Amino acid sequence: MQNWISLLSDFKAKQQPIAFITVSKCLGSTPCVVGSRMIVTKDKQIYGTIGGGKLEFKAIDEAIIAINDNRIIESSYTLGPEFEQCCGGKVEFIIEPMNQSPELFLFGAGHIGVEICKLLVDTPFKVNLIDSRDDWFSNLKLDASIATHQTTETDFKTFKEAVKWGKNCYVLVLTHNHAIDFDIIVMALQNQTKFLGLIGSKTKKVRFNNMLIKDMNIPEGMTNVVCPIGLDIGGDTPKEIAISVVAQLLQVHYKSYLNSNKNCHS
Repeated sequence: MQNWISLLSDFKAKQQPIAFITVSKCLGSTPCVVGSRMIVTKDKQIYGTIGGGKLEFKAIDEAIIAINDNRIIESSYTLGPEFEQCCGGKVEFIIEPMNQSPELFLFGAGHIGVEICKLLVDTPFKVNLIDSRDDWFSNLKLDASIATHQTTETDFKTFKEAVKWGKNCYVLVLTHNHAIDFDIIVMALQNQTKFLGLIGSKTKKVRFNNMLIKDMNIPEGMTNVVCPIGLDIGGDTPKEIAISVVAQLLQVHYKSYLNSNKNCHS
């Protein structure tokens, strides 16, 4: 018998994306029972079984979709000729993607950046706070869950290496220097992100847009950059701005998650 808690803990510790399949209903003659479970990795390694055969092959294929789309899939199959079985039973199962939480990379540990970090504690977001100023983090009091990264302005590679690019990657740019802001925006536009936000005025957005198009040969300019950041809720103190930004991040995360989990496969 598989020790599911131990297995799931191991994958979580490694932050390895997996899909966890659980049989939720069996009707008639089926090759599995309610509660049968299986773990599928991105490279189709499996742990456990839900009965083998074509049913399991179907489940594995759907598990890869669940991982890639980061969405829950509910499936129902009648075991007839398609599965080279004549028992006529019916199996329902749920596939849950795991270890793909949204991860925020926040450039700039100023007043607003620190307030954003505080507000994101105990939310789905894993938070990375990045700054290039010497010994800047030594005087900051942050929750233990916040990862800090000291970079350097002279070695731009350190900025890029601090980020795990991909569809679960959120980037906020709030540094103390507009030139650094621009360099990070250029870097982010050349990689995959779920959300890319820049603090600043509409004037800054127009300036950056022109520079991206004319100087960096990025024809879409600032089209894929949210600027100004935050929902329009009023208030202009660092905490109030942080609240508006965190609300926007959570809105993007939950809207995406809920939309991706509307479908039920059968």
